[in-house]
Amino acid sequence: MEMTVTTPALLFPAISLFMLAFTNRFLSLAARIRTLHDIYRESRDKAIRAQIENLRKRVHMIRHMQGYGVMSMLACIFSMVCIFQEFMLAGQILFGLSLLFLTVSMLYSFLEIRISINALDILLQDMEN
Repeated sequence: MEMTVTTPALLFPAISLFMLAFTNRFLSLAARIRTLHDIYRESRDKAIRAQIENLRKRVHMIRHMQGYGVMSMLACIFSMVCIFQEFMLAGQILFGLSLLFLTVSMLYSFLEIRISINALDILLQDMEN
């Protein structure tokens, strides 16, 4: 079965939506970090410090998610160019790399969500005390 330019083009909407979601996550975390930082400077509360450390990990993970998402998009673009130029093997390899990068990005997303649950646990423990 021969691959056409439309095969990698199908990934574009998915990658774009993931990148938008990752950017929104980053922006909301950045706002939360700024707020907690101001509160921590005044109170030196250990629970807030733990939240800030948790958010630091999450921001780094989002950076990796975005990086692999961008690499997925670039590999997808180059795959389409290769297929358009009739370099089928290179196009197929680049499309495979694009899928791999997207998968790695999704794995980071999954792990970041798991870490975000830890942040909620910190809040719940603080409320219980």
